[in-house]
Amino acid sequence: MQTAKLLIVDDDADVLLAAKLLLKRHVGQVDIEKNPDKLPFLLGQTRYDAILLDMNFTRDVSSGKEGFDWLDRILDADPTTRVVLFTAYGDVEMAVRAIKAGASDFVLKPWENDKLVEVIKTAIEGKQAGSETSSSGQKGTSPPTVIAQSAAMRQILDTIERVAPTDANILLLGENGTGKDVLAREIHRLSNRRDKPFVCADLGALPDSLFESELFGHVKGAFTDARDDRAGRFEEANSGTIFLDEIGNVGLAQQARLLTVLQQRQVTRVGSNKPRSIDVRLVCATNADLNARVADRSFRQDLLYRVNTIELHIPPLRDRPDDIGPLAEHFLRIYRKQYNRAVGQVSPDLVKHLKQYHWPGNVRELQHAIERAVILARGPVLTPDDFFFGSSPASMQGTGGLPGGDTMQLEDVERRLIQQAMQKHGGNITDVARQLGLSRQALYRRMEKYGM
Repeated sequence: MQTAKLLIVDDDADVLLAAKLLLKRHVGQVDIEKNPDKLPFLLGQTRYDAILLDMNFTRDVSSGKEGFDWLDRILDADPTTRVVLFTAYGDVEMAVRAIKAGASDFVLKPWENDKLVEVIKTAIEGKQAGSETSSSGQKGTSPPTVIAQSAAMRQILDTIERVAPTDANILLLGENGTGKDVLAREIHRLSNRRDKPFVCADLGALPDSLFESELFGHVKGAFTDARDDRAGRFEEANSGTIFLDEIGNVGLAQQARLLTVLQQRQVTRVGSNKPRSIDVRLVCATNADLNARVADRSFRQDLLYRVNTIELHIPPLRDRPDDIGPLAEHFLRIYRKQYNRAVGQVSPDLVKHLKQYHWPGNVRELQHAIERAVILARGPVLTPDDFFFGSSPASMQGTGGLPGGDTMQLEDVERRLIQQAMQKHGGNITDVARQLGLSRQALYRRMEKYGM
């Protein structure tokens, strides 16, 4: 707790002061803010373990709509952030809505001091535990575990072993949830830069307004609330590896700035005219077809040439069933320890069912499914009864692994996948988006498209 960072957002100065005085005795850093419009900037400046967020600001005093809107924006920027909502106008129904929307907890004002401290402590510990088992952290050189039994993945690892010691730029291609971030860390671990920083930048979650500041840094006074000089991700990664995730989501203007930095191997902080030399190994990832983007002129061809010296295509989980059993066992070991559950193994019958499921969310969906099953398991062995697959194995076999019905129209399949994921997760948008390998915003757009 003494190394944790907490942000409290409320438009009542008295509430901010009271909460800070209480929580600063338990949390290493407690920041406060009255204006929620400053949240994007604050989140770009600091990676908070937890955020205590009021639900009502300027629009009204009781609906909680603003709180839910800001909750969505926070989780879009970083789905791992633990957000605790609090308000003086809550009820059971609102608390249920908050948890379904992705909040980690809900606290009513006036709060009980011991209760609030315990809620914040639980949120921070949950964030830190997730960081220890997650492969999407910002820094670190500890080796991840790469589970690869299938021939396709063994071939990819063989290629990585050969190219990692070089400084060649590597582009990882594949669907969301296939483990591109884990492979990026493996490349760094096997490189000559293994003892230097590994820095991740999720470009898909980075607003255009923060792109340059986050990647290239800024100087004090460069813009409103730039109180100090701050290095960007490229400087943080100097002499190490920088991993640019979701590079296919970057707009043309930002592509031009990024290309200049990669060509000149220099960054200039926002508000400064002094270039700083950088020495980084570049690894990028995307689920987009960049060649198609180049053809329709939404992605620069010269930038593609710069990032894809070596191109690795990561197959979806459904195309490498030999990895499913070992991955399930791996995640079981993680979550039985994390939740202190006496679940010792995965049954052979369950492995058979897992191999027959389509896994639209790939490894990420399997990981979430095992976590949920470990929590809810009735006995020491995981069986098919501990899972909800969305469709029976028999029905999936007849449709090439696509759940439900015999139509192969893409929109029909997509609609059914969303409906089944919504049913499986009780309407929890964050969990549904994670299973489907989408951002929350992308999921909302699809739900609106299908009138859901």
